[in-house]
Amino acid sequence: MTPVFFYHLERQPLDAVLPRLLVTSLERGWRVVVQAASDERAEALAAQLWGFDDESFIPHGTKADGFPDLQPVWLTSEDENPNNANVRFYVDGTSVGEIGGLTRAVIMFDGNDEQAVEAARAGWKRFKAAGHEVSYWQQDEQGRWQNRAAAK
Repeated sequence: MTPVFFYHLERQPLDAVLPRLLVTSLERGWRVVVQAASDERAEALAAQLWGFDDESFIPHGTKADGFPDLQPVWLTSEDENPNNANVRFYVDGTSVGEIGGLTRAVIMFDGNDEQAVEAARAGWKRFKAAGHEVSYWQQDEQGRWQNRAAAK
């Protein structure tokens, strides 16, 4: 079953965290889909990826760019997998669809939004009950991600 990782954003916003996690995913040889709440948000995240770091580049695209099969990272607002990704990031409270066949599903939620926290708790229970391995990640004072809880 697909492992589900819950990332609790408290110390840094999504815009600061997502690019680094995408770099790590690409370094592992994974293809990625990022599902955002709207096409506008997907485009904004894509624009942010262009300039997040002067030393590196994250190859990515959106519906506006086309050619999804050529994009290692695809940003969308739809429940689609046009680049044959094996890792999927759910951001902005997007609904988690079918995750079977993925190497990893990552749910990123804003710790300052009580509704997002409650949705993450419900998701944890749902995926755990379905037999998925679930883990909860939180940043420490130095900004490193720590696995604070895991369950099968």
